[in-house]
Amino acid sequence: MFGDLFEEDGDGFSSSTPGTGVKGRECEPPPPRGKLKLCGIKNQGGTCYLNSLIQTLLFTPEFRGELFHLGPDELGCLADKDKPEAKVRVIPLELQRLFSHLLLVDEKTASTSDLTDSFGWTNNEEMGQQDVQELNRILFSALESSLVGTSGSSLIHRLYHGTLVNQITCKECGNISERQEDFLDLTVSVRGVSGLEEALWNMFVEEEMFEGNNLYRCSRCDQLVRAAKSAKLRKLPPFLTISLLRFNFDFAKCERYKETGSYAFPLTFNLRPFCEQNDWPDSEYSYELFSIIIHKGGCYGGHYHVYIKDIDQLGYWEAPVSHLKKECENSVDAEDPLSVLTGILAQEESKCVLVDQLGQKLMNKTGTPWSKKYKKQYGTISKFLQNHPEVFMLVSDGTHVALKAAVPATTEPSPTEPVSSASANNSTENIEPETAGDTEATDGCHWFDLNDSTVTAITVKDIKKQFQGKESAYMLFYRKTAMKRPPEAIGNSAYKVPPHLVELVQEENARLQQRRAEFDASSNSIEVRLHLAPHYHWQNGALHPVSPNEDSIITVTFDRRKTVGDLRLMQDLWEGDMALTLAKNVPAGLHLYDTLTDDQISLYSAGVSNGSDLFVWNGREVSGVAVKTGVEWEPVLLTVLRPSAEELGCGDGSGVGDADGSGMVHSMKGFAGGATLGTVLEALGPQEAFLCQEQSRPGASGGGASGWRVFPPQDMQRTLRELSLKDGDALLLLQLEELDSESWHLRRVDWCEEIGEPLMDEVGLISKINTNPLISFSICNDFKYLTPVYSCFPECISERGKGHSWGHTGAGGGATASKGAFSMMTLPALQDVCVPSPAFLRVWLLECKKLARILRGNQKLKLGNGADVCVERLMKEEDLGLKDLLLRVQMGVPGEKAYYPFEEFLWDTGRDSTSRGLYAALASQYGLTPDSLLLAKHLPDKHTWMPISNWTQQVSKRKKKRKAESLQAAPFYLKDGDSIGVKVNLIQKNLFILSTVGEAAVETIPKIPICHYSKSGPTKNRKPEVALSISVGVFR
Repeated sequence: MFGDLFEEDGDGFSSSTPGTGVKGRECEPPPPRGKLKLCGIKNQGGTCYLNSLIQTLLFTPEFRGELFHLGPDELGCLADKDKPEAKVRVIPLELQRLFSHLLLVDEKTASTSDLTDSFGWTNNEEMGQQDVQELNRILFSALESSLVGTSGSSLIHRLYHGTLVNQITCKECGNISERQEDFLDLTVSVRGVSGLEEALWNMFVEEEMFEGNNLYRCSRCDQLVRAAKSAKLRKLPPFLTISLLRFNFDFAKCERYKETGSYAFPLTFNLRPFCEQNDWPDSEYSYELFSIIIHKGGCYGGHYHVYIKDIDQLGYWEAPVSHLKKECENSVDAEDPLSVLTGILAQEESKCVLVDQLGQKLMNKTGTPWSKKYKKQYGTISKFLQNHPEVFMLVSDGTHVALKAAVPATTEPSPTEPVSSASANNSTENIEPETAGDTEATDGCHWFDLNDSTVTAITVKDIKKQFQGKESAYMLFYRKTAMKRPPEAIGNSAYKVPPHLVELVQEENARLQQRRAEFDASSNSIEVRLHLAPHYHWQNGALHPVSPNEDSIITVTFDRRKTVGDLRLMQDLWEGDMALTLAKNVPAGLHLYDTLTDDQISLYSAGVSNGSDLFVWNGREVSGVAVKTGVEWEPVLLTVLRPSAEELGCGDGSGVGDADGSGMVHSMKGFAGGATLGTVLEALGPQEAFLCQEQSRPGASGGGASGWRVFPPQDMQRTLRELSLKDGDALLLLQLEELDSESWHLRRVDWCEEIGEPLMDEVGLISKINTNPLISFSICNDFKYLTPVYSCFPECISERGKGHSWGHTGAGGGATASKGAFSMMTLPALQDVCVPSPAFLRVWLLECKKLARILRGNQKLKLGNGADVCVERLMKEEDLGLKDLLLRVQMGVPGEKAYYPFEEFLWDTGRDSTSRGLYAALASQYGLTPDSLLLAKHLPDKHTWMPISNWTQQVSKRKKKRKAESLQAAPFYLKDGDSIGVKVNLIQKNLFILSTVGEAAVETIPKIPICHYSKSGPTKNRKPEVALSISVGVFR
């Protein structure tokens, strides 16, 4: 009934032959019990109600002892349960094993999977919310059926069954007609009553009169007479179970609901007023509360947990942290406004507070205003003060409030009960006698909250919080106070546990201990890579192996709990002084960080983890070179670019050759992050050379072409870290004479990072760079910022953006798209292509190898070095404006699942860039009305379509007219090349027929379901409720 959630593996006993091992994950053993020494139960997905009831039965010592008293000779053996001739009582056997596991196995949680398997609950059953009151009756019935023919056949009847008698007394002749009933639990009403004692009074003390039109026919008088109907308890069970009717049905709304009002119940109470016999000893009527099953949620679902009183003192109780904090702060119960207000007034020096200021002081103390926390239940704060004249005294015409001299108990009085001598004597035996400062029970038994796998300690005051609300008491379990536990049972978890189960538990604990030891050893074993200094040399700012083929790394396995000194004892790897330094592979090579100097700390504390690198050396130098360690000296691997010989126009071999045809020579150089830029320049070339950093990248907003920013003189004293240079950053090195070439120019950069026109007298301006650091300059290489160019032909338009490469071209600073297209026509691959002018070429900018946008003719290029563009040959000239948007429009053939070829549609977004403008433009294109069209944008990444609505929001005249949203903004982000599907609404009512080239695709726009709302909101479709059942074998 709980679906596949029952597939969760448990860590408890296996239902197969003992010794087969523990079920569950082999990699990590289950954790041991916590500090409280009590075991929780795993929730299999929807079994919180079962867990709460199982814990209640476990902490019922008499039930537990009776169950353990049944031996294998009566119940059989689980190993024989699959034998057809064997009578194995599986349910009580699995319950025994589960109880012994919860008591003795050193695990934090136990699993009920074997027990639910014995119930016949399979994985194919539907998962559903179940009622714990119903489970209590069904489980007890299953146990009674399972124990037929054994010494425990009367177990449930002896411990839980009671008897009540219904009587009808004739007012004429005094004849009494009675009917006796057996009960497993008492079901009491919650609605309309203030607590348990009032509900019992209404059930067993008050009489129901038959009179007027509702007369009773007396068997002795043989006529309709006046009569009185009443009920009494005739036989009291040792354990009294009380079920609270929290769930009711509202006939006006035709729905179920949960009663969340206040419903008090006592810790101890006397049942004498409700019993037929009054001459028994008082101990026979006295009961104490020991278990509360709590339901959190509504009538259609929720969660169960249980408050348990540890009768045998098996757990270790300690005061909750919140309780200790309150004790230290001398605070009061925030849920009780009477206690809070009393505490506030008691702390005032004048003992008198303005009524208007009392609410503010309460909010400062509790963090919540009166109107949110108390007003709904108690009314206004002034009304609350007036309703408690025995505590508060209003003075100065009601503007001030003070405490009376003698303040009674801070707890609210219990609801008014019917007057009787018995009830008057018993009214004091309620939850109020527990004083507010009690942290330990007087009898040594403490309370715990068992919430599935979680076990927490609670106090008696926490019980009062379950009187009302969505999280409130649902079932109450009482036991007779005369039932005392033997001294040998106190604190003894193995009390009355059968020897064969104790043996199984010991084997289980031994296996768990072994698994934990193995897991502990494996989890603390780490692999450390040792790098030996003789196999390394210093190169390019980092350490590198002398020979790549030589094994310079030794991998050792070590326990991270051992000390650094233990690792240092491996003298066979090193001779002489040994320094162990944490190392890390960076792009420049191997770099050293912190040296381990303290031999007494563990490897874990020293920062050595699995896969760490340790460099073994003398701590001073490697191959004669002093090595600096630390984060500040971590090397940065830079890309250094120099103009090639061909770039400088000296192809006679005097310059450096161009390796990749880009006009630049690349080299990778590593420098310490703490090194200054001047040190880098000194290492790379002469001091009079220029060192530049690439300024613009693809997507940058600066004007002009991508250029190189010249480092000012003050930057030469700054370190690479201070300049935010990182691995992979490019630096350009240019000498002064290289600026005399035709390609390289010095340009001035204005305050908004826009690159200006080339400066002709470049050599004469060098002094300005050195004398005026406030002026920024950029070195630009016109038409040498290489851009890969790809082809895109109309005949293969379905593969747009996937054409073959035609080569590389450049786009210099200040160049326009037309100028760039003209330079692309000079590519060798385009020499044989008939292109009359650049207007016959459409230039696309590619992003992630996809068409992004069209570069317009007079638009300045803002491309970074290496940006990808795609060239499409046109059959006619094209001159797109900055506001023109080129879309691909495709319309379905009316009445058929066929499609017209796509058409390029030029939309002027300068007139109207909203959806209404697009509808109007397409309607004019096809000679239709905008209302007859439905449009959608194709999303190729998600393989779906996004409908474009023509609906516009109606704006009130009083409100400011809202600016229409552009389709080029969120959420459509319409751009050049986007596909727009068109549907004619007059012809196709239900299908959105769209297509990509070469194949048809049908997109269905789902209809929006119409929701019928009632006054209480939309109706929820709930799953049908499934009856709870437990399968039991036949043992008669």
